[in-house]
Amino acid sequence: MSTIPSPNLWNWPEVYEQENRAQDVDGAIWDALRADAPWAGADVVDVGCGDGFHLPVFAREAASVIGVEPHPPLVERARRRGLTVLEGGAAALPLPPSSVDLLHARTAYFFGAGCEPGLAEARRVLRPGGALAIVDLDATVAPYGDWMRADIPHYDPVAAERFFVRRGFSLRRVATRWAFLDRATLEAVLRIEFSRATADRALAAVPGLEIPVGYRVHVRRFSRG
Repeated sequence: MSTIPSPNLWNWPEVYEQENRAQDVDGAIWDALRADAPWAGADVVDVGCGDGFHLPVFAREAASVIGVEPHPPLVERARRRGLTVLEGGAAALPLPPSSVDLLHARTAYFFGAGCEPGLAEARRVLRPGGALAIVDLDATVAPYGDWMRADIPHYDPVAAERFFVRRGFSLRRVATRWAFLDRATLEAVLRIEFSRATADRALAAVPGLEIPVGYRVHVRRFSRG
């Protein structure tokens, strides 16, 4: 299976770093993960970790942390954070069977129908009782969801939710706040995320430095067999 490019992160990693810093400034996603898939003392793998931005958060409490990323330049960037990062994709994880307690994927690969090979790999590498935690943008929530659907009209966010719920995942909706230090950074982020027309529309709708953004957190624990 070929890797699906991530143009925003692959082409503008420095801007995406600023986007990561602006996202979820109140830690609402981390609170949801702590409630549904705690990682203290666990062996954690972050799938599609990009340049490893989230790895240090897990590393503060986990027994071990590994990032897995398919794009070689991002693997090198992620390794600069001083943690273990392996090159690989969600459908063929470079990990032995039953070696992981928590598999985390944030806005990476697990977008609904078509990710079945990744679900099978999660089952393979997770220990009995281990969890797969999927964090994705909630495109049913305005205004960010409206901009997403404007640029990818074929995407059905309700169908994506149902895909995971039918497969035994929980569904938690999380309201977050993106907060930017200045207008130039906000504009740069919106322009790597959206088409020119949609970015212009978004910028006109955001007078300040903050954007409310909704997420979905899906968690499933896998038993043996």
